[in-house]
Amino acid sequence: MMNFLKNHPFAVEAHFDSSLVLTFAVPKEQLQNLIPECLELDIFQDKWAFIAIAMVQTRGLRPKGFPKFMGNDFFLIGYRIFVRYTNNAGKRLRGLYIIKSQTDKKKMEFFGNIFTHYKYTTTDIRQTKSENFKTIKSDQSKFEVSIKQMDDKVEIPEGSPFTDWKDARKFAGPLPHTFTVNTKDRTILTILGVRKNWKPEPLKVESYHFDFLNQLQLQNIVLANAFEIKNVPYYWEKGKLEKWK
Repeated sequence: MMNFLKNHPFAVEAHFDSSLVLTFAVPKEQLQNLIPECLELDIFQDKWAFIAIAMVQTRGLRPKGFPKFMGNDFFLIGYRIFVRYTNNAGKRLRGLYIIKSQTDKKKMEFFGNIFTHYKYTTTDIRQTKSENFKTIKSDQSKFEVSIKQMDDKVEIPEGSPFTDWKDARKFAGPLPHTFTVNTKDRTILTILGVRKNWKPEPLKVESYHFDFLNQLQLQNIVLANAFEIKNVPYYWEKGKLEKWK
């Protein structure tokens, strides 16, 4: 019964007030051992794989179709690897494989771990704004990112493998699908995300530090892009489970 509940047994909806996504490029060999064998890395220029950190302020998160007053507001953080999966129907799907999930409230940790496999933990989150800067910080999780609000054109981050924002946009997230893999019974759960008004705006990252990335001991990792999306209606469909070949 608990395994069934974890498999996204119903659709969920929320409003994204803000979704801040930083995507890092990593030589593909370094991420290969972080994903299950049924998935393949989503590669750029036959060299780079990508890991993204999404920091999302949600409002009214609830089972789809429930009245808004039954929703809850949470801050969510997801560390995800860009991947592809070929399902049993032969369709090649592009999506994300989550390696860490955090939230700012115990309630989300409790219910999130009943209805998903994402292994949520609760951490402190502090957001501050001063002049042209926005900072998101966690003392407990030892991360901090500072974004500079720009009135003029934002340049691609220095060292990024992308030469323009058009290519960078392809690896900005969210991708349509999220995958959860059970290697013991060789099943894969696919969750489709559906959104409206998705208009990513490039951001200037003034500084960042993520202790979790340091723990992965990745070499030659570079910030590839940074986008923010605001005021987005979003929902996740009921999960679809299948055996992978």
